[in-house]
Amino acid sequence: MAAKGGVVWIAWYATVLRQESFAVEVARAAPLALRYGATQYAVHRSTEDRYKITQMAWFASEGDWYRYWNGPEMMEFRRRNSGHFQIPVSYVWNDELAAGALGPEVPLPEPAPEPEPEPQAAA
Repeated sequence: MAAKGGVVWIAWYATVLRQESFAVEVARAAPLALRYGATQYAVHRSTEDRYKITQMAWFASEGDWYRYWNGPEMMEFRRRNSGHFQIPVSYVWNDELAAGALGPEVPLPEPAPEPEPEPQAAA
């Protein structure tokens, strides 16, 4: 099966007492991926470990991903936030094999109407 692109997961881990501010910075930087061909992005923070932040970006090619990651904006982001996250930063390309979502073009099925009661004969 040929993949139609993939998603990169970046595992950030904030340093002590920087989890709130660093999570905000990652969320602000994530949309930059769209400038480099990403079709969507997401940033999640673990509820079990508030220092663990996962950034995801969907790209058509790994080349687009590397242009983003090594681009001037992300290099500046890493420089500006140096000391706010642990090094090394790990990221991994994942081939997307299937995906789905609800949206306006995929409505939920309408529930079946209740049957009409049959009229009762008057006695």
